[in-house]
Amino acid sequence: MSVIRFPAFAITAALVLGGCGVQPANAEDDPAAAPELAPDAEAEPPAAAVHTNFSYAGELTQGGWIRGQAPSGTVYATLGETPLTLAEDGSFFAAFDRDAGPSDLLVATMADGSTVTTELAVSPRAWDIERVNVARRAGGASESFMRRRQPELDAIWDARTADSDTDGWKQDFIWPLTGRISGRFGSQRIYRGEPGSYHSGIDITTGRSGDPFVAPAAGVVTLAAQEPFSLEGHLLIIDHGAGLNSAFLHLSQIDVEVGDRVEQGQVLGRIGSSGRATGPHLHWSLKWHLTRLDPILFTGPMP
Repeated sequence: MSVIRFPAFAITAALVLGGCGVQPANAEDDPAAAPELAPDAEAEPPAAAVHTNFSYAGELTQGGWIRGQAPSGTVYATLGETPLTLAEDGSFFAAFDRDAGPSDLLVATMADGSTVTTELAVSPRAWDIERVNVARRAGGASESFMRRRQPELDAIWDARTADSDTDGWKQDFIWPLTGRISGRFGSQRIYRGEPGSYHSGIDITTGRSGDPFVAPAAGVVTLAAQEPFSLEGHLLIIDHGAGLNSAFLHLSQIDVEVGDRVEQGQVLGRIGSSGRATGPHLHWSLKWHLTRLDPILFTGPMP
């Protein structure tokens, strides 16, 4: 609908004439007295903000993460050697491995081939390292074990490299379970100078099997192992988008299926001790592409 706008002088005249008790001329009788109609004016949308450099915030430390905004006009961006998934508005997620070096580079490539580079300082952490005076067990996995294990590894790889249409990575993560932290991310044993594998996630226990756990952020189910895997037991993997995903191990029950979209806080299943576990607990691990991350840097301290 067109909006009729009266010139300021016409409004003033009308007020003055009305105050004097004099009726203004009827526009139908005197076309010259009709006010001019302002043409339709389409409101221009506000100009989009122009970003000339990267902006970011988060946990710039080993096992940590950032969310940020790429420079305007970026067509391709990386953190180190890892490509970033850019949302339509140029926002992104990136993260730092448990053994990340003291610095890393954000690089944006523009349409004309020029680049914008930002160096990030990544702080080190003091990991819980236990040195034991015993030799690490010699020998690798048996052939019979690997015949069972390899298909499981393939399924885990496919699930953790899935690229789902979800933006759960933008959310502030919540704890999937409230309980005692019985195992921390990054802890490691050194066997007579030979490093063992470090703990890839965080263990949470309530002392009971069957307690429910929830989604720490929205996502898509990419693996739901109803038949227990040899090490992980009943395993569930949720893709949060932008290369970020969660895995939940040793479950007693899984309540969702592959392809399901889950919301933050939705019950996903029940904790247990399936697979290689010494008691009922939830092992929660986070990965960004091949980078392992510390869940506590996403949630803050256990409430």
